[in-house]
Amino acid sequence: MTVISKFAYVRSRELLDAIKTLPCQCCGAAGPSDPAHSNQSVHGKGKSIKASDVFVAALCRTCHRLIDQGSRLSREERVAIWTAAWRSTVRELLRRGIWPTQIPVPDTRVFN
Repeated sequence: MTVISKFAYVRSRELLDAIKTLPCQCCGAAGPSDPAHSNQSVHGKGKSIKASDVFVAALCRTCHRLIDQGSRLSREERVAIWTAAWRSTVRELLRRGIWPTQIPVPDTRVFN
């Protein structure tokens, strides 16, 4: 029998609102940005469950759509673009001092 540990989800309106204040971390378009949740199961994404809020990138609507529904990019390209934008989002929120203090900062070095 395989035991799957429960994923520790973070849900934070404060974090999502902070992300909206950033420019797009993919193309640089001025905000407000969409909080674009990861589509990877390693970040808690499930069939009808969004990934944890700590795995959200600040993306403009165009980049968000390109990564979520775009058929012009391979899965690997979408993952790489989202991951770079997510890392940049975390760094920018910390630089601006608007990462909510009660939410642990994810280790951006861990995920590809």
